[in-house]
Amino acid sequence: MFAGGARAWLRLGGILIVAALLLAGLIRGLGVQSFLVPSASMAPALEPGDRILAVRAPALLGQVERGDVVVLDGRGSFVGGLPPDALEQAGAWFGIGPRDVYYVKRVIGTGGDTVQCCDADGRLLVNGEPLDEPYLHDPDEPASGVDFAVQVPEGRVWVLGDNRYDSTDSRDLLGRPGGGMIREERLIGTVPGADGS
Repeated sequence: MFAGGARAWLRLGGILIVAALLLAGLIRGLGVQSFLVPSASMAPALEPGDRILAVRAPALLGQVERGDVVVLDGRGSFVGGLPPDALEQAGAWFGIGPRDVYYVKRVIGTGGDTVQCCDADGRLLVNGEPLDEPYLHDPDEPASGVDFAVQVPEGRVWVLGDNRYDSTDSRDLLGRPGGGMIREERLIGTVPGADGS
């Protein structure tokens, strides 16, 4: 009789553990995911070693906007090789797989935007209008040391670090396939409270 009771408790314990793991995976895959900021590319808003949360909903619903700070999966753009397949992508959503493929950047242009550097005052132009960027690491420097003019296709974003002179971002991909445009499906989520202003 005791053995049957012990088996029932073990079964219940196993079910609870599996349910807890599934719930944690769903929260991470559909809710929020934690990341550690690896570099100074987003200083001063985010410093190396800062722990950030990426909220998945805006990326999943296609609601990422210009100015949002995002975490993105750099495979197929910043990280060489092909983008991840469906299984690797699902793993990324649930935090399974390599951790050194994630980048934190600010969205400067979304589908349909024209982004250009720079006007006579060293400011970026988005759709011909100067972009106010109070979050920049050094507001006395031009917004970019690289001149460019790009048209962002639908379904893609143009991203830059706030510390423009110490950031790997869309500018580094200008001469490569895709021209620095990051596919929206590569976005993991947005980072609330990282406006840096």
